[in-house]
Amino acid sequence: MRNVTVTLTLLLLATTPALAQDPSVARTPFTARDLVALNRLSDPEVSADGLQVAYVLRRTDLAANRGRSDLFVVDLTHPGAAPRQLTTDAANDSNPRWSPDGRYLYFLSTRSGSSQVWRLPMSGGEPQQVTRYPLDVNALRLSPDGTRLALSLDSYPECADMACNAARAAQPAANAASGRLYSQLFVRHWDRWEDGTLAQLYTAKLDAQGVAGEPVSLMHKLRANVPSRPDGGDEEFTFSPDSQRVVYAARTADRTEAWSTNYDLYDVAADGSGTARNLTADNPAWDTQPVFLADGSLAWLAMSRAGFEADRFRIMLRDARTGVTRVLAKDWDYSVSHLAASSDGRNLLATADDHGQVSLFAIESRSGSVTRLHGQGQITAFAPARGGIVLALASLDAPSELFLLPARGGALQALSAVNQTLLAARLPIEAEQFSFTGADNAQVSGYVVKPQGYVPGQRYPIALLIHGGPQSAFGNAWSFRWNPKTFAGAGYAVLFIDFHGTPGYGQAFTDSISRDWGGKPLVDLQLGLAAALARYEFLDGNRACALGASYGGFMINWIAGNWSDRFRCLVNHDGIFDTRSMYYSTEELWFTEWENGGTYFDHPAAHEQFNPAAHVNQWRTPMLVIHGEKDFRVPDTQGLATFTALQRRGIESRLLVFPDENHWVLKPANSLQWYDTVLDWLQVHLH
Repeated sequence: MRNVTVTLTLLLLATTPALAQDPSVARTPFTARDLVALNRLSDPEVSADGLQVAYVLRRTDLAANRGRSDLFVVDLTHPGAAPRQLTTDAANDSNPRWSPDGRYLYFLSTRSGSSQVWRLPMSGGEPQQVTRYPLDVNALRLSPDGTRLALSLDSYPECADMACNAARAAQPAANAASGRLYSQLFVRHWDRWEDGTLAQLYTAKLDAQGVAGEPVSLMHKLRANVPSRPDGGDEEFTFSPDSQRVVYAARTADRTEAWSTNYDLYDVAADGSGTARNLTADNPAWDTQPVFLADGSLAWLAMSRAGFEADRFRIMLRDARTGVTRVLAKDWDYSVSHLAASSDGRNLLATADDHGQVSLFAIESRSGSVTRLHGQGQITAFAPARGGIVLALASLDAPSELFLLPARGGALQALSAVNQTLLAARLPIEAEQFSFTGADNAQVSGYVVKPQGYVPGQRYPIALLIHGGPQSAFGNAWSFRWNPKTFAGAGYAVLFIDFHGTPGYGQAFTDSISRDWGGKPLVDLQLGLAAALARYEFLDGNRACALGASYGGFMINWIAGNWSDRFRCLVNHDGIFDTRSMYYSTEELWFTEWENGGTYFDHPAAHEQFNPAAHVNQWRTPMLVIHGEKDFRVPDTQGLATFTALQRRGIESRLLVFPDENHWVLKPANSLQWYDTVLDWLQVHLH
């Protein structure tokens, strides 16, 4: 593969052409303060007639140390039309969903003191409250005929009505004892202790005034979370085209939940009558994202290997007329991340990791033929519209903005510019994707980002960023947590490698990291750094620091004991230190069991093969350790153990602990502290 200079300024130029190209405008490097201040666009939702797109815009309130979100709409019939703000309440408004006739926009809001459904008349006027339940509404969909809501509530599965749920929710406050008693896993998940509730799916009938009635459960005694915790959304349930049925994805919340990836699709009457039918009982692996085509055929995503969360998501299609199920695009070696129907409901659209990009594809429902529609940058969301497809598109240089991809081809049409003023005043990213021969003689890709303010002939210190997952990627994408532009703005050349295990290069490449965490990925990092140093004269190989989180944090600990003479410093965020204690204290056991070939007690040697704790005697590189106390995926004792080992070895080290953060750093003030601490560490050791 030849080197490709990535024109990452295209998104910025598309939204700010005059200022971005004006040489008289002094542009400055991007900073962590800029990162926190950026607006965040998400959840584009096109009206049924395809003429308007609503979206959510989150803006940072630094004084309150939080983000707050409002709803906006863009008229797609007038090219260049400015977005119109729909809500201005101090509370958070999110999840915009159109009524079929386009007269109303339903959404979730906390303005009543809890998360409830509201309805905004598009002809003008104030929002009206649709639900008044004693429980928060987590997700919603509107039936195609507009008469019914499907919504998720954190409720007690043994309760038959909202009165029972309200009484149960009040019990803990009335009890002076604070102990929690458990009889099965999960005990805690992601960042919350289990409290006896499950995210249960309901429907509610809407009256003539648009007010929702008493919700009716669709679970039929199935104990499960719909949508899945912690990250599932309304893509996990949907109405049939005639509004009479609902299909949802669920994994049974029994004693096996902590080591199972067996999500199934359930079909149930939309009014809650009858029984729920398991449509995918023959597949012991993951089935999710049900999507109906116009003729009633059902498509969804399915994995084939039980217990493996990074297996390839294939597209399945069950014919409405014959009932026959088949795999679409069987030989297409990509794992779909999001699935939707085309605007006419005849075919499918999908996004997938694609050689360092996140691309959009069209899949023909009869033949299964696949066409790449857009393959540059990171498509974070999409929605079919009249005359094209609305894309939320990001890159290394900018977070998501809305664009229209015309149906008949041609250039993208910018629909939003939510960060125009700030980004147009900052220097753009200069990045290049390159490839090299990695472990097992495989072709491996990476990116090099020049420091902002780059001067030809000068050499710059290196920040080697190592992605987590491990089956994830950095690529030509935007991140508010690990942001290459922020490191480049601080004067560092940034390098990241799509080592073995990264998706978007075929499922075999993704599979190759399992049971080999410290093998081929480490070789790829070593060979990738060497290849970059040989190719790019501005990289100063004598001044390099490696940084990573989650699996990347594991790799930092592994590097400390197995590549201990290479870096001047290391940064480890939420990284694994001891694989034995990790197995017995993490929550999602299916992950560590698959990655290590089974349970620790049955396969201890496999778990110990790449245990950083076994190599502490080789540690000598200064390390900054960061951890969140609410991280139950990689518990904070892993970070404490890392710091203890460093201190006992007499190695220069620092520990930054966030009592109020989970596996991510989400609060604005904490994000600023994170970057200040990390960049100060790099400054001390690389300058």
